[in-house]
Amino acid sequence: MLGRFLSFVVVSLLALAGTAHAQGKAELQWFSQAGFKLTTPGGKVIMIDPWIKGATKLPQEFKDLSKLGKVDLILVTHGHGDHLGDAMELSKTNDVPMWAPAGLNQTLLTLGLMPAKLVPRMSKGGTIEPFPGVKITMVRAEHSSEMILKDPATGKDTSYAAGEPAGWIIQLENGFKIYHMGDTGLFGDMKFIGEYYKPDLALVPIGGHYVLDPKDAAYAMKELVKPKMAMPMHYASNPFLKGTPAEFKAALGQTSIQVIDMNPGDKKQF
Repeated sequence: MLGRFLSFVVVSLLALAGTAHAQGKAELQWFSQAGFKLTTPGGKVIMIDPWIKGATKLPQEFKDLSKLGKVDLILVTHGHGDHLGDAMELSKTNDVPMWAPAGLNQTLLTLGLMPAKLVPRMSKGGTIEPFPGVKITMVRAEHSSEMILKDPATGKDTSYAAGEPAGWIIQLENGFKIYHMGDTGLFGDMKFIGEYYKPDLALVPIGGHYVLDPKDAAYAMKELVKPKMAMPMHYASNPFLKGTPAEFKAALGQTSIQVIDMNPGDKKQF
């Protein structure tokens, strides 16, 4: 009888501890452009589009990959250099999978640049549950995707197909949902993504030219995605990305959407 009681107490305490852990906060660190370090409430570290060493707007003190600490998973939205960035190096150094559009990972595998175990295949609509309480779904983005890589045979820079671009819906242990939109222009299914996944925070590109400009980004937030919070990203890193957070806020106007202001290197809890 006593044994059963003690077992009940232990199980109850573990359940309470798990609940408290799941109700903790996530931490998001921005590395400029579309690069983020996401630490989940359960302590798992997810790197998203980690363009770090070459990032033009990131202070030098953040460019040492060895100072990132442990990494548990990597997400890449498409093959452009400012998104694939340091993902392969981080994947191999930490021996963790790099999830990306299937065509991108297949090319890296075929070229012999990545081992099979680190480049699992996935496509839009697919969902993984890499850690208890964490669900990650690949969704559509309206963009292009190719990689400029050294040809293993010739050593010359060569352009390779890199599958289709994508975005990510990341649901954390505490239920908080992040929509990393990747590089994208406007498309009507943003409304579906907003209604179906109901993201709490959208990481939205605003630079223009290659991606949404501030006016289009504001429309996407107010009329289509409708998140509780929006953080502008992917701006000011090259002369073509002229959109600014101030223009984004002005285009949003009066809205219940909270705009998150961050500078490269900043961290924020959610």
